[in-house]
Amino acid sequence: MNHKFLVHKRGDHVGVAVADIVGGEDVEGVFMDDDSRIVLAAADAVPFGHKIAIAELPAGATVLEYGIPIGTAPDGLAAGAYVHTHNLRSARW
Repeated sequence: MNHKFLVHKRGDHVGVAVADIVGGEDVEGVFMDDDSRIVLAAADAVPFGHKIAIAELPAGATVLEYGIPIGTAPDGLAAGAYVHTHNLRSARW
């Protein structure tokens, strides 16, 4: 299986798609800080360059990328979910 997303840092909650991901497919990701791998079922289609959740998070949880908070998930996130403006409130504005 070739990887379809990258996770910048262990402990992050999201990865970034390096290829289009089809909803329902099993996808592999690579942690960039140690080259370890993770496999999960994509709950949604995720376009190239967009985020996929790699961990389940409860409502209101802080979402980490690059080891820093990038926003909150008002309704929570399921592992494999497409993460974008519909389910992530940005920490930037």
